[in-house]
Amino acid sequence: MQPFSLSAPVVWLILLVFFAALEGITVSLSSVWFALGALAALLVSLVTGNLWVQLLVFAVVSLLTLLMIRPLATHMFQKKGFTPTNADRILGKTGIVTETIDNLAAKGQVKVSGQVWSARSEGGEPISAGVHVTILRIEGVRVIVRPATEAVPPEPN
Repeated sequence: MQPFSLSAPVVWLILLVFFAALEGITVSLSSVWFALGALAALLVSLVTGNLWVQLLVFAVVSLLTLLMIRPLATHMFQKKGFTPTNADRILGKTGIVTETIDNLAAKGQVKVSGQVWSARSEGGEPISAGVHVTILRIEGVRVIVRPATEAVPPEPN
């Protein structure tokens, strides 16, 4: 006589509750497909005692729900549009090169709005220290610049 034995439906029910609780805790759509697979396997276990059929149903339903729900969830939870940060305030502003910009040597710095940024030139040409530049965009922690085309008033420190 076995001291402790669980029937297949009870095991699938335990797994269903576990995956559903895990999903409830994380709220990240990381285990909902396993919960649905366990539910399907639970229903199949009520019809047949064949463990391989139950495992196959669990795997297939889990995979299918993953393939169907994940893209939908990714689309629904995806941030729409562009979220500006404080750094975006410098776009279009004029700065001054404080260290000669040389893209090939990966060197160069620009001071704009009181902040010093690593800089690269848009066209790849070197830009000497002291030249006024226009901030075109931010790529990571670097600003991409080009020489300013208009007269620039001195920037306050």
